Amino acid sequence: MSWDRLINDKRFGLEHYHDPKRGSRSDFQRDFDRLVFSSPFRRLQNKTQVFPLPGSIFVHNRLTHSIEVACVGRSLAAEIASELRKKYASEPWVGKLDSIGEIVAAACLAHDLGNPPFGHSGEKAIATYFSEGEGRELESELTPRQWSDLTHFEGNANAFRLLTHSFNGRRPGGFAMTYSTLASIVKYPFDSSLAGSHGKFGFFTSEQADFMKVADELGMLPLKEAEGQLRYARHPLVYIVEAADDICYEIMDIEDAHKLKILSTEEVIPLFLGYFDEARRTHIERIMAGVDDPNEKIAYLRSCIIGTLVNRCAEAFVSHEEEIMHGEFRGSLLDHISQLERQGYRDCEALSWKKIYCSGDVVDIELAGTRIISFLIHELVKAVRNPDLNYSRLLLAKVPQQYEINSPTLYGKIQAVLDHISGMTDVYALGLYRSLNAMSLKINN
Repeated sequence: MSWDRLINDKRFGLEHYHDPKRGSRSDFQRDFDRLVFSSPFRRLQNKTQVFPLPGSIFVHNRLTHSIEVACVGRSLAAEIASELRKKYASEPWVGKLDSIGEIVAAACLAHDLGNPPFGHSGEKAIATYFSEGEGRELESELTPRQWSDLTHFEGNANAFRLLTHSFNGRRPGGFAMTYSTLASIVKYPFDSSLAGSHGKFGFFTSEQADFMKVADELGMLPLKEAEGQLRYARHPLVYIVEAADDICYEIMDIEDAHKLKILSTEEVIPLFLGYFDEARRTHIERIMAGVDDPNEKIAYLRSCIIGTLVNRCAEAFVSHEEEIMHGEFRGSLLDHISQLERQGYRDCEALSWKKIYCSGDVVDIELAGTRIISFLIHELVKAVRNPDLNYSRLLLAKVPQQYEINSPTLYGKIQAVLDHISGMTDVYALGLYRSLNAMSLKINN
């Protein structure tokens, strides 16, 4: 792959109007701003990251997480771009590398836009409704690829759909994002037939042609698979977005757990100090000795870890750039950092799985979210399949007009239902669930 092609400010859906305008903002900066002012981005403030919302103690939601990922991603990209500019100084397109930070920051903001309410359990709830629940009866009415899309429902694929699909009343190309920003959010550049046991893929059947258009324009490498299966090498900037996301969620989940007293200060400090050698650890401990507030101590350690991981991931990207550009790189950037920091990250992962993701509050939100989402899918799918029934008309009247509930195909109708549900906030989904179960009805005497 070539950076000259990979960095492309052509806008999806507006190719006819492509104009490399000059001004105070680049097209990639416009991507960032467009996302910040969008309704789907604002709705992230009421979507669960890990811990239930709201509470008396502030914890991260999807919006604050995405903003932090964008900050870390921009810093990581800046480190990488600085080194790449030296390597490619003689190339006529070297100036394009200055845009890497802008592209990554925008992609980081967008990376969770397709996630449904109630955290990652929302994705699982949608997938298992079809693979294990009452949705199983629909399999015979769908193609194998369509069925695979539903039983492996994935927030990353849904983000690409949200950004590119022309919903009713919307302009061509959805958000009309630049090609490079769109490609940089697709962590799994293959279709659902290749999702395997991990259940990950990058685009639905309905957006396959759109993804191919973006990938081919950018010169992303197609990788050989079985007949009818589609896989590309990742856009290189995906590795930066992924690293920023991984750094933030792992470290910030532990900080949130500490604030909620799921983890003690005595547990977290040694865990976080494990990222540093003896000399750096001594310096950090000396700084912390002057701080009395335990939360501030953890916040200071968190900032030190993020800075260290940004530097190490930048080094890993630059060291392995040739493999990345040839589609031969395996794993994530965090898999290729030095042993000390890699072990520190693995220790954090192990503690998170043991004490955070299985904690009572987290399991409660997963149970409730699964129940709510499964119920809403069931009711809405029945309604779109039987739109002439009285109950269906009443229920469908609550669905925003942008969603294509009158699609001529069953797959299209189901996608409209999932578009609606995945766009809901936790609060809205809970409110609709209560309303449909007559749990929030107010009748005056």
